[in-house]
Amino acid sequence: MSRTLVLVRHGQSEWNLKNLFTGWRDVDLTEQGVAEAKAAGEKLKARGLKFDIAFTSALKRAQRTCQLILDGVGQGDLKTVRDQALNERDYGDLSGLNKDDARKKWGEEQVHIWRRSYDVQPPGGESLKDTGARVWPYYLHDLQPHVLAGGTVLVAAHGNSLRALIMALDGLSGEEVVGMELGTGVPIVYRLNADSTVASKEVLA
Repeated sequence: MSRTLVLVRHGQSEWNLKNLFTGWRDVDLTEQGVAEAKAAGEKLKARGLKFDIAFTSALKRAQRTCQLILDGVGQGDLKTVRDQALNERDYGDLSGLNKDDARKKWGEEQVHIWRRSYDVQPPGGESLKDTGARVWPYYLHDLQPHVLAGGTVLVAAHGNSLRALIMALDGLSGEEVVGMELGTGVPIVYRLNADSTVASKEVLA
């Protein structure tokens, strides 16, 4: 019984490179992002991992990362489920703004609170707590059953949707999770016990 869950944040996006708030805006990967996704596939292939199903968001930077990883492990035609429940946190009125320009407009402290607090929403957007309120039920109802049945599941998603998932898996507080940095294209491999608790966790940096 494998009971393996692999989480990967999408490779660098065009707006990551430009230092823009992205959220639900649908931007593509950079050349570096493509290379990061391919490297993730190579790392997983080297571990001998084969997936039973893959999940990704409704946004193409995560979808493309997912496909590049699957191509890398020789499973390019694997069933892949796309759902906006796994989308990045919606940054609302901050979306599309340069982070430095946002600091000038609202002040560095306010922008820091919006970015790094657990339950404070930016104007018109979601907090990390809000993001978790859609990610965690989706995990419980759609992803976890495949893992507990003994499967190996790939999830290619976003920094904040994955933070929300890791918060629940690792039993972290809101304060602990907001300070967590997730590298682009870095696989995190969880092995679960039959009771859904975490048996082991490995970051393939």
